[in-house]
Amino acid sequence: MQIARVIGTVVATRKADALANTTLLLVQPLTPHGQPAGRAIVAVDTVGAGVGEEVFFVRGKEASFPFHPAEPPVDAGIVGIVDQRTVEAP
Repeated sequence: MQIARVIGTVVATRKADALANTTLLLVQPLTPHGQPAGRAIVAVDTVGAGVGEEVFFVRGKEASFPFHPAEPPVDAGIVGIVDQRTVEAP
């Protein structure tokens, strides 16, 4: 799992039938100290996250697990909303 910040929404007027009724969000992966890490990606939202929230997400086949037994074509999925996090000094 990785931590990210939701920075936007994605609207797709046409998408695979397996993605019907799903929300797509643009997320920016973060370092442990909350700094941007790499490029933003599109992730399917399974928990009702919103813009500005920190979330944790998974990549790969695991991104489709919340939809079991269906297997929608996703490679990133938001699976939790971060309430609080603490990073100890090195």
